[in-house]
Amino acid sequence: MLRFRQLCLVLAGFGLLGLLVGLFTDSLALWQPSAVVLAVGLAIGIGAVPSFKVYQFTLWIIATVTVGLTYPDRVLHWGDFDLRNKWLILIAVQTVMFGMGTQMSLKDFLGVMKMPWGVVVAVLGQFTIMPIVGWTLTRVFHLPDEIAAGVILVGCCSSGLASNVMCYVAKANLALSITATSITTMLAPFMTPMWMKLLAGTLVDVRFFGMMVDIVKIVLVPIGATMLHDYLKSASPRGRLIVHGLAGLGAAWAGFLILGGFAWLGAGLSADARTALELSAFVMGASTAGVIYHQLTRLWPKIDSLMPRLSMLGIMYFTTITTAAGRDNLLKVGGTLFVVAVLHNALGYFLGYWGARAGGLDKASCRTVAIEVGLQNGGMASGLAGAMGKLATVGLGAAVFGSWMNVSGSILANFWAKRPVDPAPNKS
Repeated sequence: MLRFRQLCLVLAGFGLLGLLVGLFTDSLALWQPSAVVLAVGLAIGIGAVPSFKVYQFTLWIIATVTVGLTYPDRVLHWGDFDLRNKWLILIAVQTVMFGMGTQMSLKDFLGVMKMPWGVVVAVLGQFTIMPIVGWTLTRVFHLPDEIAAGVILVGCCSSGLASNVMCYVAKANLALSITATSITTMLAPFMTPMWMKLLAGTLVDVRFFGMMVDIVKIVLVPIGATMLHDYLKSASPRGRLIVHGLAGLGAAWAGFLILGGFAWLGAGLSADARTALELSAFVMGASTAGVIYHQLTRLWPKIDSLMPRLSMLGIMYFTTITTAAGRDNLLKVGGTLFVVAVLHNALGYFLGYWGARAGGLDKASCRTVAIEVGLQNGGMASGLAGAMGKLATVGLGAAVFGSWMNVSGSILANFWAKRPVDPAPNKS
């Protein structure tokens, strides 16, 4: 494997040479494939250099952006099938969230009782600093309405699993990070639509109930399924019987709706009532998915360790699709959007850290809050943009921010890892 990675580094070198020659000679046929070879070669080959291996996923994101910008038409369609299909995007984002959920447990939510004040500071910082900073930056830089809405959307989302990884690398308060991520994820169905309605309601059409339902489908349903799997690991026989019964009912209800029950029951209902009916299938289906996944882990224990990689593939998919769909817009405002992403992210780190200091937290916990506030759930933002049917505009914020957050988070985490602090008890 090491030799293959080293070979990819060599190919990346040839890709760089071809890119430079192609740009100098204005040869589209040369620089386009060379750019892809360079990006993909670096993404694979960087694993051969131990000190840079932490940036491998970041380079994969850059590679997907490169492919999306270079060959948008080939990326968006597979034969006659449109890869922007909303159901495919939903499945991809749910897969990402499911993979994230497998790295969480029910115990993570109990961490609130051990460090209540730290969690309060982290959650307040997440759902106040980032939405307001995002809105302010869109006003300062005069971004187009729908692209501005995408920036605000990223700021309104909860933190994601990446923050837990970065806190681990930074040797910060990992327990606080995991608990804060769990709580902000659970609060997202209310907090995200609320802030979007307040800050972006004049930019795009924001339906509070519709967005809340979308977040439940995108985030809570897949994570709920993994929590059932976690519960079944130590459940009593009675508990297992109840969960299996719910799974059977969930499968029956989902099957009934799919086979014509939705059309029958939904006739004459309002749009919101039909949405709620659809949501019931997802919620009930989560119990079925949780039980099936639990059985799979018993047959194939290694599947848990593979789920984060499947999540990464999902992130790469919708980053590529979003970039390709919004290529024209990205070429127009990409530079400005990148500057906004850097500022938004940096202000999140800065204000999160010093807000936590003002709240009386110890330095290790302040670092955790900084990372929790600065890193958003790009997958959630992409899924919501897709649900709105505005992947090419609203979705661009998630694509650009997601790429930069991986870079900045890795740099900050490694910087703090070399300057460890002794954790002190949190104030409660």
